[in-house]
Amino acid sequence: MIKFERTDVMNFENAIRGARNPLNSWDRSDSRTENGQFVFGENDLTLAKKLARAGSDHRKFVRQIFVSVDITAPIYWWKEYDTYKVGTVANSTSTMHKIHSKPFETDDFSHDHLTDKAKVSLERTISDLEELRLEFLETKDKELWYSMIQLLPESYHQMRTCSLNYENLFGMYNSRKGHKLDEWHKFCEWVEGLPYFKDIFPID
Repeated sequence: MIKFERTDVMNFENAIRGARNPLNSWDRSDSRTENGQFVFGENDLTLAKKLARAGSDHRKFVRQIFVSVDITAPIYWWKEYDTYKVGTVANSTSTMHKIHSKPFETDDFSHDHLTDKAKVSLERTISDLEELRLEFLETKDKELWYSMIQLLPESYHQMRTCSLNYENLFGMYNSRKGHKLDEWHKFCEWVEGLPYFKDIFPID
């Protein structure tokens, strides 16, 4: 399971203006804003495509197209996401501070691909975690807190507010579009749906 919320894409206008700086071709810019939304003009979109296809040295402007999004995903997916450190920022909900703040429930975990036997095992673990949580709330025994942390499955969901740019996302898209995890396929579908992403970049 992976969920994308509150996606916000910013700075198109400044990015394309900067793309025209090398040749002082600002007079050819034809993009506009309609109802608060950036709309590429034909001249600007043609330039954006040309630069994007010329390679990373020429498409510096896409690093100035910023994306903010809240992603909820299992810990096993976040471990792979954390490969991408350059140019990205993420603030996460805190397992350490808040693991005991609500009851453990099945939907706190990714379970869409579990076998029947594995589902029984997960439910048993959830029951054990909830028992530990309740006892910890009563006693504040740190060993019980440690037990929750160490028993917690990697399928547990965590939400992070992430900041990226179109260059980051293009690299991640190309690296992960053939990955075996469904979460990466959903991630790539989300990327494809970002404004003008499929127009700017050469996507097979």
